[in-house]
Amino acid sequence: MAWLIILFVVLAVLAPGLCYLVACIGRFGLVKKLSGGRKWPRRLISLAILAAVFALLALWLSPINAIVVFLHLTMFSLLCGLAGRIAKRLTGRESRVYWQGWLALGACVLWLGAGYLLCSQVWQKDYALKTEKELGTLKIALIADAHLGTTFDGEGFAAHLRTIEAQKPDLLVIAGDFVDDSSDREELLRACEALGEMELPYGVWYVYGNHDAGYGRGRDFDASELQRALTGAGVHVLRDQAELVDGRFYVVGRADRSRGERASMAELLAGLDRDKYIIVLDHQPNSYEEEAASGADLVLSGHSHGGQLIPITYVGQWFGMLDRVYGYERRQGTDFIVTSGISCWEILFKTGTRSEYVIITVEGK
Repeated sequence: MAWLIILFVVLAVLAPGLCYLVACIGRFGLVKKLSGGRKWPRRLISLAILAAVFALLALWLSPINAIVVFLHLTMFSLLCGLAGRIAKRLTGRESRVYWQGWLALGACVLWLGAGYLLCSQVWQKDYALKTEKELGTLKIALIADAHLGTTFDGEGFAAHLRTIEAQKPDLLVIAGDFVDDSSDREELLRACEALGEMELPYGVWYVYGNHDAGYGRGRDFDASELQRALTGAGVHVLRDQAELVDGRFYVVGRADRSRGERASMAELLAGLDRDKYIIVLDHQPNSYEEEAASGADLVLSGHSHGGQLIPITYVGQWFGMLDRVYGYERRQGTDFIVTSGISCWEILFKTGTRSEYVIITVEGK
């Protein structure tokens, strides 16, 4: 639903944004010179430049990323155009150089260049939690939203796992969207092989996200092969299941809410020893009230990509589709953590957030 709202907004601003960009490009000296100062030739040349740049970006990045670039260019052009109007009013004259256009281009390149680095590079995020339960010290590594093939392939994923393993976590949990419709079988098999190579006391635990089963868009493996690859690598795949680990704590994996009916938290936790620490993996962070009321100790999620881009960062939260976009929250004695993800779906830029893996240290009695 959040993406439908965003898509509607994007479509609503594309046409007027295109008209505005055509007008802006027409103000550059070279375009004026080529058009001979005539209005319609200037507009046609500007439109041709925009179309050529969009086609190149679509081929180099993807059509979606080309749209993202053009939306940002429109935003910066509007801001710089406003700055130009203010400067003209203050000085009483108009500059001979179209500095607003050059400033907009420079700002867009710098902003999205930083966004690309924030998306393609991966940082470590640490949390320190406490519990009154008999647990000792438990170190949990969390990743989500790998979307294999977007910012790294199977070998790149393996490199990130080695970095995570060097932090010496007790277990790795994967909160969904390991793959999507753009992933391929070779990447999947190499990534699962890397998961199987990890030496962790309590292994790797996994729940499905909304993209993992696929949306029938022609990738070269299906959901059953995904599960076979994961379990063949020794990964514990949970779907509305709970497992006691080493007699110390439970890992509870919820089926993703996008895939129809799923067990309630009361059903999932029925019969569990509530004196043990309970970790819940739920891809989408939108069941906080139910999960807090259940008595779970820690709930780990992804899905939101940390809001992905300014200014749409909190759209899901504002419209009540997500309880939290990113970070830590405590409700009724339950700790909630949402990661921005180790990668992202399709869009190669993150602004206002960054790609990460999470290390959570829980101190108990």
